[in-house]
Amino acid sequence: MPPIMEHPETYFRQFIPPRSALLKELEEEAHREEIPIIGPVVGEFLFILARVVRAEKILELGTATGYSAIFLSEAFESQRGQLITIENDKKMAQRARKNFQRAGFEKQIEIRVGDAIDVMKTLSAPFDLIFMDIDKIHYNRALPHCRRLLRKNGLLVADNVGFEDADPFNASIYASKAFRMVSLYSFLPLHSPEKDGICLALRS
Repeated sequence: MPPIMEHPETYFRQFIPPRSALLKELEEEAHREEIPIIGPVVGEFLFILARVVRAEKILELGTATGYSAIFLSEAFESQRGQLITIENDKKMAQRARKNFQRAGFEKQIEIRVGDAIDVMKTLSAPFDLIFMDIDKIHYNRALPHCRRLLRKNGLLVADNVGFEDADPFNASIYASKAFRMVSLYSFLPLHSPEKDGICLALRS
């Protein structure tokens, strides 16, 4: 077996995907204000996943300034694509709404303000993809709603599963017969944090 790249973290930093001026601005803003964001590597990963499943209806749990929702909306292949994103902070939701307008996605993205679990209870299936990035302690509570809302072979993507608070969720989804899952612990340049886990789960 050949040797692995020398200094792999430095090596893979050179492959950070290109992105728009708006997304770079949001990255700088997040760094300045210490707002956790997924960064361009995971953003592009979400774009690819959404495009692979040909997602036309996406649910996002946790909006912040709208960074990840922009990547997901870019994956829509038609104007029929719709993303519902849930944010508990009213001021943050207002900022995200302005960013969606700047990105040209104000007609495709709907922001609902409130507790993610409470809002999920009001939603109807099916969604093609759910991206979960709320407080990790609530992941396990959200899981039954993800199961209800995802279509068969729909995709659940959960960020930050390397956090201790995600442990109940990790154990539950691993044991669940409703999902076929894999958790990846990875080096993710410009992600918050750069070494973390991402869970991919296919709805059975």
